[in-house]
Amino acid sequence: MTRRLLAEAIGSFFLFACVIGSGVMGAALSGGNDAVALLGNTVATGAILAVLIAMLGPVSGAHFNPAVTLAFRLKGEISTVESAAFIVVQIVAGIAGVWAAHIMFDLPVLQYSMKARTGAGQWLGEFIATFGLVLTILGTIRVNKSWVPASVGLYISAAYWFTSSTSFANPAITIARSLSNTFAGIAPADVIGFVAAQLVGAICAVLIIKPLYGEE
Repeated sequence: MTRRLLAEAIGSFFLFACVIGSGVMGAALSGGNDAVALLGNTVATGAILAVLIAMLGPVSGAHFNPAVTLAFRLKGEISTVESAAFIVVQIVAGIAGVWAAHIMFDLPVLQYSMKARTGAGQWLGEFIATFGLVLTILGTIRVNKSWVPASVGLYISAAYWFTSSTSFANPAITIARSLSNTFAGIAPADVIGFVAAQLVGAICAVLIIKPLYGEE
């Protein structure tokens, strides 16, 4: 259990630091062009996901995401106690990653985002992003487990662009991004709507995976 929690902490730290850090770097180098900044953010996030899942997946399953942990709990592959511990570690280590990104880029460590992200379109975007992410993970595990790192990295890279919310798809990172008034941030008041949509998306993915693959 200690090894698994350590793997979740390391993965969450690097993933969240990458999301925030690449957003800061992209915004700084793009000259105000949000499309270029988002492209940089996308490439970095997709790449780090593939690396972290390949490296840490054999240790903890490489969740780094309460929605993914919830999915595996609903499938009975992880206990309630383990799930709770995973989620706490994901949030705490992820916030540490955000703060580390702030320090690297000489920004105030403690801050709150002012970036509004709310409304039915954004919530639907998060539902679809999370549904697709969990479906990608559970489905790829069934058909070709070795492809999970690449599949998740590629899916998130695509979802950054085809969802209105730019695919947070992760309650822990949503909370952490509310503590960063940077390109990738989200206003604290908008966190609840995103998290609710993410959890519903994860549950729906679990419900559809068995009939999709012809299982009882």
